[in-house]
Amino acid sequence: MAQEKKLVEAITSMSEDFAQWYTDVVVKADLIAYSSVKGCMIIKPDGYAIWENIQQELDRRFKATGVQNVYMPMFIPESLLQVEKDHVEGFAPEVAWVTHGGLNPLQERLCVRPTSETLFCDFYKDIIHSHRDLPKVYNQWCSVVRWEKETRPFLRSREFLWQEGHTAHATAEEAEERTVQMLNLYADFCEEVLAMPVVRGQKTEKEKFAGAEATYTIEALMHDGKALQSGTSHNFGQNFSKPFNIQYSDKNNQLQYVHQTSWGMTTRLIGAIIMVHGDDSGLVLPPRIAPTQVIVIPIQQKKEGVLEKASEVTERLGKTMRAKLDDSDKSPGWKFNEAEMRGIPVRVELGPKDIEAGKCVLVRRDTREKIECPLDQVEAKVVELLETIQKDMFERAKAHRDSHIWDAHNYAEFTEIANNKPGFIRAMWCGDEACENKIKEDLAVTSRCMPFNDQEQISDVCACCGKPAKKLVYWGKAY
Repeated sequence: MAQEKKLVEAITSMSEDFAQWYTDVVVKADLIAYSSVKGCMIIKPDGYAIWENIQQELDRRFKATGVQNVYMPMFIPESLLQVEKDHVEGFAPEVAWVTHGGLNPLQERLCVRPTSETLFCDFYKDIIHSHRDLPKVYNQWCSVVRWEKETRPFLRSREFLWQEGHTAHATAEEAEERTVQMLNLYADFCEEVLAMPVVRGQKTEKEKFAGAEATYTIEALMHDGKALQSGTSHNFGQNFSKPFNIQYSDKNNQLQYVHQTSWGMTTRLIGAIIMVHGDDSGLVLPPRIAPTQVIVIPIQQKKEGVLEKASEVTERLGKTMRAKLDDSDKSPGWKFNEAEMRGIPVRVELGPKDIEAGKCVLVRRDTREKIECPLDQVEAKVVELLETIQKDMFERAKAHRDSHIWDAHNYAEFTEIANNKPGFIRAMWCGDEACENKIKEDLAVTSRCMPFNDQEQISDVCACCGKPAKKLVYWGKAY
């Protein structure tokens, strides 16, 4: 009993210290370990299994839209990085450089990729010649390095895993269509698979990606009321194709510059899952992304027939879902706590009396509700329960998000909300970057996006300066 209590006490309460709660969960739930390289993490099997599930589902959705996977080098020559001025300036503070090969100084420094626009552009200029070569819709799964000053597992590390799509198109219309298509794909994935509601919208000029004409984003709200940018899609227009000279002959044999896009999601999504759904007992994983969807825990497993029946049930469940048997020699109470800590959506409790009665007990991780289930119906009931949990988790997260959206009509209201009410702030904006900067400096609040599906004119004037308003913006404190 003392050991079981200790396992739960290992997690700081959310209400006491949310940041420490998060750190406790990622470590105690065995998702990561700290490495000897400052700012870099070791992703352990349970953490990596979540990423694999994200990767597989995203990759399936990508390929359904015509995306092909490729792989680019991890090193970028300095001269190549310098070609697009805005892009290099945007990333310069975070770049890691290779200066030596073995013992010999390199003739030219190599950047460890913070992102791969320049590599794709250098590639595209050599393989795109005619309109028949378009579109190019490529993606790569890789790691990137950005030398962050402050790091936190999954949310911000110096090396992280991601996918980056890079496409080239004949027309501006095709590029814009792809940019929006991928953002919507990301949003649907987050809501359908991660049970995480998002706001879809466009970044302001100040917040857009370096070198882009427009950046579109999905913004999620964490349990503590902070925003997390969870995926972005960029329309580059011809901002890269002109300096890199990526041209094609159109149907009239006239040379034209291609129009490009880029879009990406990262292991930061794992941090989002933790902070949207987790509780004081640890992870709460949406069934569609959980590495183990159901765990079977035998009670009094040394009694004759118990372990055999538990193995049989696990095998049956394993034919339609990701099922695991916990036949370790730990006590049932310890196993229950551990299953909760790891966020396994459903556990099956099975003891001698249950077997005699031809039933088992199903326990939901999200609500801890216990449900008696006949053993001959366990497969169908667990499948049904997993779908119910997935739906309920999304609805709870959406209700939490919606109850933490506040409207500010003037600067006094904006200040009051920013200082006292965690969540998104909806406020009108004049479009002047000076107002955006003032809000950030005064209140540590940034513009998250100009939403696609919410442009209610809640006021005629900018909440900051009082001048005529142009756009409704979602603002918030962010990770």
